[in-house]
Amino acid sequence: MAEQIAVLGAGSWGSTLANMLVENGHNVKLWSRNQEQVDQLNNEHVNPHYMKDFVYLDKLVATSDMEEAVKGAEIILIVIPTKGIRQVASQLNTILEKNHQLPLIVHATKGLEQNTYKRPSEMLMEEINEENRQDIVVLSGPSHAEDVAIKDMTAVTAACANLNDAARIQKIFSNNYFRVYTNNDVIGAEFGAALKNIIAIGAGALQGLGYHDNARAALITRGLAEIRRLGVAFGANPMTFIGLSGVGDLVVTATSKNSRNWRAGYQLGQGRKLDDVIEHMGMVIEGVYTTKAAHELSLKRQVKMPITDALYRVLYEGEDIKNAISQLMSRDLTSEIE
Repeated sequence: MAEQIAVLGAGSWGSTLANMLVENGHNVKLWSRNQEQVDQLNNEHVNPHYMKDFVYLDKLVATSDMEEAVKGAEIILIVIPTKGIRQVASQLNTILEKNHQLPLIVHATKGLEQNTYKRPSEMLMEEINEENRQDIVVLSGPSHAEDVAIKDMTAVTAACANLNDAARIQKIFSNNYFRVYTNNDVIGAEFGAALKNIIAIGAGALQGLGYHDNARAALITRGLAEIRRLGVAFGANPMTFIGLSGVGDLVVTATSKNSRNWRAGYQLGQGRKLDDVIEHMGMVIEGVYTTKAAHELSLKRQVKMPITDALYRVLYEGEDIKNAISQLMSRDLTSEIE
């Protein structure tokens, strides 16, 4: 049965998911505050700043009016960078209250809020009143927009405390190339999604410096260990981190040139300055901001995160990246199993 769905955020991932939902037979309105982008999507069916050479379905409707986008929507998918979630959610809350809507909220954002260290679902719960929404579902996993756009086989997780709501999203999003599993561990799904971006920067930096497969495998494996440590400290199920929103998302993000976090790290490894990398990326590099949040959070919770700490020193304290790697490799020897 066709659902009325609003997608807030027309970047590469938001626009690709919106297009896929139209393909799945749903009625979709895609919101962007950029009128030029909206006009290109409606008139030419392209989104060249984010998805070069990809042509969207004619039935996908874009709008710069959020109220128009969400009117009558039974499901609202939010695909906004972490730093913009509160503003968008607050605006959305006002509209939902005015129109007496009670949609199921889904988000596909991967990061932690600066200073508060809140996860996206926590921010959404704070900004969208309980009486204006149903539950909140997290959509996460190894899923580059570029690959989904060409219908590469993809598997992700829909995480929600209420598994019935997760199953509803599973059914709506799944098709013959995009498979959705369910999970009730929202904390684990969101920590895995956010923290893997840190490790992806490190993986890109290693390759930019000329390191090879052994180094990348070591970084990914030990990176997963510290992602799990922090997540478990907040109540996550450790098994989540060997699933799609954990190791799955980590592997694809830390090995693919489609990952802007990997590309940022690679450029850092090649000697470019962080400000220059950010300026020329043209899209948000979530891992840069998540590194700071995770570093500070790990200190507060007394969780050991040596790779995150090393990247924090490189990104925020100007430490030489080769020196940071040397310090990581010369740490006190310890057991792999904690």
